[in-house]
Amino acid sequence: MREKILALLENYKLESGGNIVSRDLIRALNVDGAKASFVLEAPSPGVAQNLENERSRIQDQLLQIDGLEEVSIVVTSHSKEPPNLKIGGHPKPQETKMKPQNVSKILAIASGKGGVGKSTVSSNLAVALANKGKKIGLLDADIYGPSQPRMMGVSQRPSSPDGKRIIPLQAHGVTLMSIGLMVDPSKAVVWRGPMLMGALQQMLSQVEWGELDALIVDLPPGTGDVQLTLCQKAELSGAIIVSTPQDVALLDARKAIDMFKTLKTPIFGMIENMSNFVCPNCSHETPIFGKGGVLVEANELGVPLLGTLPIDLDTRLAGDDGKPAALFDGPAAVAYNKICLLYTSPSPRDKRQSRMPSSA
Repeated sequence: MREKILALLENYKLESGGNIVSRDLIRALNVDGAKASFVLEAPSPGVAQNLENERSRIQDQLLQIDGLEEVSIVVTSHSKEPPNLKIGGHPKPQETKMKPQNVSKILAIASGKGGVGKSTVSSNLAVALANKGKKIGLLDADIYGPSQPRMMGVSQRPSSPDGKRIIPLQAHGVTLMSIGLMVDPSKAVVWRGPMLMGALQQMLSQVEWGELDALIVDLPPGTGDVQLTLCQKAELSGAIIVSTPQDVALLDARKAIDMFKTLKTPIFGMIENMSNFVCPNCSHETPIFGKGGVLVEANELGVPLLGTLPIDLDTRLAGDDGKPAALFDGPAAVAYNKICLLYTSPSPRDKRQSRMPSSA
């Protein structure tokens, strides 16, 4: 259905050239059964007025698609005085836990320390699940070191039609939001804890995530305020711990695991990253950071080892290029597909643990 809608929308040309699909004007496209909704974000008020004049005709054309019974279109635009959307600030009191509407699961990707590849795993896992037909969101909660905009190849600032709601971006079939899209990428985020918590609250509650099977949250490393708030105030379904097999990394991974246990957050499994290096010239294998350490740790904890990922040059190049390796054929894509299968299919020893349902 999504592909049929986009194919039809390609027929609507713009006076300045291209169409509303090729010019990337579509935001928050959501298809729920026989209902579809999206935002048309025009580059100027003039273009927005033209689209508004065409809105009824576009809706009528879309309703000709077999199986589509209801279409909602909102037209907005960049103006000289955009709505005053501020990110950060003290969090507002909430009576209920933070969970976006229509999001089935919230999955945290965590690590005990930085540099183990947690953000790379987050982006590739999101893309791999999306490739399998899942509706996936990716929230970059690493406020001080956001890297998902670069890894997912996006840089446009998310729009806000009213200064409150935030329209996320789309990349590689994944709905994406990051603080890195809202601030100057060359400037450091110098915030105290309350402002950080306010930003996290906004990205969970004000972003129009749409219907998602899972929202993947790329956490900052360690056991700080973001992790604590997410576990205590959001309906977090569970966490996946990423670590290298190196003893020093595992020391910190244990602390992250202990934090989730203390906060009664399920641990869905562990991923061993940088598990091995295969020389591209002679195929000799070298376990630069050791070998099998995460498997031993997972067995001691009684949680699944979801997968092992090698040190792979193509993965690094793909991330720097904004096109995660899971998009392509290769060892990394195969590894992430296996992790997806293990994650979405509960293992016999883990039947009692809640995971993403097979229909998700």
